[in-house]
Amino acid sequence: MGLPLRDIVQPQEIPWEGLSGRILAVDAYNCLYQFLATIRQPDGQLFTDREGHVTSHLMGLLYRTTSVLAQGVRCVWVFDGKPPGWKAGTIRGRIAVKEKAEVAWKEALAAGDMETARRKASATSRLTPPMVDEAIALLSALGIPSLRAPSEGEAQAATMARAGVAWAAASEDYDCLLFGAPRLVRGLAARTPKSKVLAAQIIDREATLKNLGIDGEELITLGLLVGTDYNEGAAGFGPKRALKLVREHLGFDATLRKAGLDPEAHQVVADLFRAPSVVAALPPTFRAVDPDSVGQLLVEQHGFSADRVRSALARVPAPSVTPPGHQTRLDLFAGADA
Repeated sequence: MGLPLRDIVQPQEIPWEGLSGRILAVDAYNCLYQFLATIRQPDGQLFTDREGHVTSHLMGLLYRTTSVLAQGVRCVWVFDGKPPGWKAGTIRGRIAVKEKAEVAWKEALAAGDMETARRKASATSRLTPPMVDEAIALLSALGIPSLRAPSEGEAQAATMARAGVAWAAASEDYDCLLFGAPRLVRGLAARTPKSKVLAAQIIDREATLKNLGIDGEELITLGLLVGTDYNEGAAGFGPKRALKLVREHLGFDATLRKAGLDPEAHQVVADLFRAPSVVAALPPTFRAVDPDSVGQLLVEQHGFSADRVRSALARVPAPSVTPPGHQTRLDLFAGADA
């Protein structure tokens, strides 16, 4: 779901090449779900291989990753670990939403309404453990580091950015700002070589706080009023109304009480944002692309076109590529359909 702050946050747009040389800590689950929601066929079906295994997430990873590498942007992908126990209600709610969307998708298909079918299908995405394992394997083959956070991936990404081992956290959600990320980059999931999304959205936390007239603690309070993945929020409070109340600077307890929320019951959620469960932020190590491993996973296992995979890898600048003249397994594969 994520924190709905778009109405009060003003991002700065910058060409992707303007991020050349920067390291981004990517909220991996957020990005993969974006791939599953958007990389679909006209009727809403996910792309699959000949055995019916989903490949939309791998398509997104291959083309998005090589696209940003071509711009000189380096990413370390941070995967979720075990969610906090009190997130169980949110997870159950998301499952219910997916089930409802799946019914609506099938009804639209039966009615021949492809536009509605595709829209409803985007809300049915499910990311399974085998899909996550494949994503990590592909990242490794592309020479891109990844890690599994002890709990929330966005918290770990924010911590890495705060520690300086990454320049920014990358996610479509604003929650990273509550976790203390100094910068948030949005738009990575939509970045492709042919994409019309030519610029990244950069949100500077300190500039945002100054513009809103609040501090970091008040940003957390605002999040609790609007509602996060860990609490439902105050009835009738959207971002603008929440901001107006927080700007009264009444303090955590008084602000929540005025909105009808119990401060004591919400203290544990606030503490999650203040001191999340993370591991020490170490500088990531990047390696050269391993075309053989990429080809084995995408072409041999899932039937991707060898020509398309080779073309994607050709965008990756040296020295992150195999030296010219070196024959790889990709050179031996016949083109496939994926």
